Amino acid sequence: MSIVENMIDIPIEHEKNVCGQFDTYLKKIERTLHVTMVNRDGAFKIIGPEHSVSRAKSVFGNLIELSKRGNTITEQNVDYALSLAFTEHDDQILEIDKDIICRTVAGRPVKPKTMGQKQYVDAIRKKMIVFGIGPAGTGKTYLAMAMAIQAFKNGEVGRIILTRPAIEAGEKLGFLPGDLQSKIDPYLRPLYDALYQIMGAESYLHNSEKGLIEVAPLAYMRGRTLDNAYIILDEAQNTTPAQMKMFLTRIGFGSKVIVTGDQTQKDLPSGTISGLDTALKVLKRIDDIGFCYLSSSDVVRHPLVQKIVQAYDAFELKNQNGGRGRKGRGK
Repeated sequence: MSIVENMIDIPIEHEKNVCGQFDTYLKKIERTLHVTMVNRDGAFKIIGPEHSVSRAKSVFGNLIELSKRGNTITEQNVDYALSLAFTEHDDQILEIDKDIICRTVAGRPVKPKTMGQKQYVDAIRKKMIVFGIGPAGTGKTYLAMAMAIQAFKNGEVGRIILTRPAIEAGEKLGFLPGDLQSKIDPYLRPLYDALYQIMGAESYLHNSEKGLIEVAPLAYMRGRTLDNAYIILDEAQNTTPAQMKMFLTRIGFGSKVIVTGDQTQKDLPSGTISGLDTALKVLKRIDDIGFCYLSSSDVVRHPLVQKIVQAYDAFELKNQNGGRGRKGRGK
């Protein structure tokens, strides 16, 4: 295996952003690709096996370009650039970065950060109903909210309806104080958080008072016909088959529906079938419905969340295989 050297220029104004605080990102790239980086008069020398040096140069090239576009480089950006370096699509991170959905009230752009998220956003644009399935932290709800708010601002729909089943997450909360709205608000808080961040509290309250934005538990959807609306059903894994059928049959003309859920985090009573699982089987052959499956590689929260998701997936797979093995030996 021949050892080669290659030079790459990192502009001084982007060096800290690309290399990370205390060169954290640089060291991570060195460890992952088995290369050595040496700073020589403002230019970086990459030393290592030829294929590793080529990958490292590609990773740094992508991160420099992201930095030049005004992005603050995060560990997630570095991890994803590294994962793409082992494929033939190492420049995809730059293509994804161009797709800006909208901006938050603070001016931060909201855009997909992985190829899985990009496919999810594209499916939402093309299909009337989209199911976004994936683990926590993959941006299912946040991206759906961004798409809904942008469509509302552009006049593509007349209102936004956000809903989720009011199911306790494995714990009994007892009788909550206050009026009916106060009792259901804790279940809908994640939706409010995304609304405030993207739209702003003042704008949300103004449109909410006019009935143009509605956040409500799934039970409130029964008996309604929802025309000219952007409808998001969050935490769909906690619906029953009857609830899911009820929800999907509310859709009227000019509406778009996004259903998000994580099949690994059900809070339904033991033995209850999930409406999301049933819907995925029943509706899979309908062309106008899109299905997007996000994975741990699409997690955009703290990198530790990605490791937690992967660890649980491996643990559950091991238990499933172990169970089959024991059954097989007993026959």
